[in-house]
Amino acid sequence: MARDIEVHLGDNILEHGECLENDVVLGRLYGKPGAPLIVIRGGISASRYLADNKENGHGWWTDLVYPGGPIDLEQYQVLGLDLAPTGKNTQKRVTITTHDQAKRLGALLDHLEIETAHAAIGTSYGAMVLLAFAEQNPERFQKQCLLGASHRPYPMGVAWRGIERRAIELGIAAGDINSGLKIARELAMTTYRSAEEFSIRFAGQQISSDPRRFDVDGYLESCGEKYHEIMPAMRFLALSESIDLHEVDPSKVTTPTLLVATNSDQLAPPSEIELLHQLLSGPSELVTIDSIYGHDSFLKEYDVLGPLISDFVQGERRAA
Repeated sequence: MARDIEVHLGDNILEHGECLENDVVLGRLYGKPGAPLIVIRGGISASRYLADNKENGHGWWTDLVYPGGPIDLEQYQVLGLDLAPTGKNTQKRVTITTHDQAKRLGALLDHLEIETAHAAIGTSYGAMVLLAFAEQNPERFQKQCLLGASHRPYPMGVAWRGIERRAIELGIAAGDINSGLKIARELAMTTYRSAEEFSIRFAGQQISSDPRRFDVDGYLESCGEKYHEIMPAMRFLALSESIDLHEVDPSKVTTPTLLVATNSDQLAPPSEIELLHQLLSGPSELVTIDSIYGHDSFLKEYDVLGPLISDFVQGERRAA
C-alpha cells in the first residue's frame, strides 16, 4: 500500500538566486505505517515510484523494496521523492544544486514529522543529494548507504555531461529540442555502462538493411527515442548541470556511512569513492563490487546488492 504526499513550498528561491515558482515536493510513502522510515532516492531518471508495479511503468527498485525483501515493507516505511524541477518549472532552464534538493527533502521529512530517519539509501545523483543533506543535517539519518557517488563530480563525467548539454542546446537552436535530448541520452548510456558489457552484447557489425548503421546504434537509439516522455529537456539540463555543481565538505558529514563502488564505474570510479571514504568525519565503510554494468550496477546487480543492503538496513553491517 502506498500513498502520495505533497508539500507546497510556494516560490522557492534556490542557492544561485533563481526561483521555482509554486514549488511542490512530491513524495510517495510505502510500507508499514508508523514503522521506522527509510529514505530512498535514485538517479536523475528515477521517480518517487520506486516500489510500484513495473507493468505500470514505475517501480525502478521493486527488486529490492517489497514485503519480505531486502528492504522489507513489512518492517519499514519507505519514502521516495521526485527531484526538482517538476511541473511547470520544467518549461524553463534553472540552476539547482544538490543542497537545493536536500532542502526540499528536509521539508518533506518535516511535513511527516520525522525528526530522524532510520536510514537513507541513495544511488547516483540521489546519493549526492543525500550526502548534501547529511552535511547540513547530520542527525536526521541514523545511517546512510551511498551507491555510485562521491562528494564531487569526476572530471571525465563533467566532460561527457557538457557534451550532452550542448547537444540539447543545438537541438533548441535548430527548433528540434527532442532530437537534441535523444542524442544526449544516447551518449549518456555509453557512460552508464562499461566497455566490457558493450563488447559482450554487440559485435560492432553493420545492420544488413542499412550499411550505415551498426548493431549498437539500434540499442542506443531505442534508449533515446522516447526519453522525452519521462524527462523534459529543460529538466535534464538542470539535473545534468546540478551533478557538475555538486560539492560537499566530507569533514562535515558525521552520519555513519556505507559506500558502495563498482569496479567498472566510469562516472564515479572507486578511486573517487575511496577518497570520500578517507575524508568523511563519521564512521564509514567502503565496499567495491565487481560488475560489467558500470554506473548502472545498482539497477542490475540485485543478487549482490540484496544481501548487502539487507545487512545495512537491519544493522548487521556496521560502518567501521
